Amino acid sequence: RFAGPARKVPCVVGPAGLPPIDVVLLSHNHYDHLDAATLRALAQRQPGIRYLVPLGLRAPLLRLGARDVQELDWWDQVIVGGARFDAVPAQHWSARGLFDRNRTLWCGWTLRTGDFSFYFAGDTGYSPQLADIGRRLGPIDLAALPIGAYAPRWFMRSQHVDPAEAVQLHRELGIRQSLGIHWGSFELADDPLDEPPQLLHQALREQGVDSDRFWLLRQGEHRALAAAQRVAEPTQHSATSLP
Repeated sequence: RFAGPARKVPCVVGPAGLPPIDVVLLSHNHYDHLDAATLRALAQRQPGIRYLVPLGLRAPLLRLGARDVQELDWWDQVIVGGARFDAVPAQHWSARGLFDRNRTLWCGWTLRTGDFSFYFAGDTGYSPQLADIGRRLGPIDLAALPIGAYAPRWFMRSQHVDPAEAVQLHRELGIRQSLGIHWGSFELADDPLDEPPQLLHQALREQGVDSDRFWLLRQGEHRALAAAQRVAEPTQHSATSLP
């Protein structure tokens, strides 16, 4: 609130407007992913939420008011209400201050319930080893893959994929439908806010992937994916959106 990049697009919904939540997944402790005010508000409004976090983040979550927090290492799994959650590898790092670099773990997550599976990559640079996620936990029906905060490449390559690498992950993990995330809200790196969609469309053409297989949603837009037929039914609802 006093330093760092400002939000460029209004938040579509705050903690008070969220529906009942069963599980919250956290990927790592960077400020744009672990927002203390949001988590504190969630803990107050919905004390029954279960939090799944990478190693080292249980104590910080308890201090924010969370009651049910479980830490997982890479490839650990837990069953919650019949749904299976797996903590999966990511190529990134962690820190909240000057002296705690890499003291806590970072990860992505997969969720499987019935015949539907979801993969949230968190923050990650590209690594061919990420294909193990698809081999071990696939098939993946829907994936949230980051496409922004990638420039300059000499600095960001090890920690954030660019749009072309996101498409490569889509192919290598055998994902049926992907959703581009981690772009358009904050200026976290040197890439302009409107550049990731342009490079994504270019990468889809170059790698021979149908553009319908990689969604880009406007702020506040939502889409439904029928698990059995894998058919998307788009619905838009938002007063705020990026061009």
